[in-house]
Amino acid sequence: MEEKDDPSAKTGAEEEKRREVDLNALFPGKEYDLNRLFPDEGTRQLLYELRRNRRDIERFIKNFHSEEE
Repeated sequence: MEEKDDPSAKTGAEEEKRREVDLNALFPGKEYDLNRLFPDEGTRQLLYELRRNRRDIERFIKNFHSEEE
């Protein structure tokens, strides 16, 4: 007997993986509502990933400079 992939199981896993990104919490101190400015979830996820990558790169550079000393 062959097992078929259950589409509802995939959907549940994808929804759990892809959570709602609140841009106002991610970039505090802005005078305008970033969530209304970027309503597309894909764009919000991209901005979240960019912010995370930037933080990782800054941490790498900081550690690199401290190793040189």
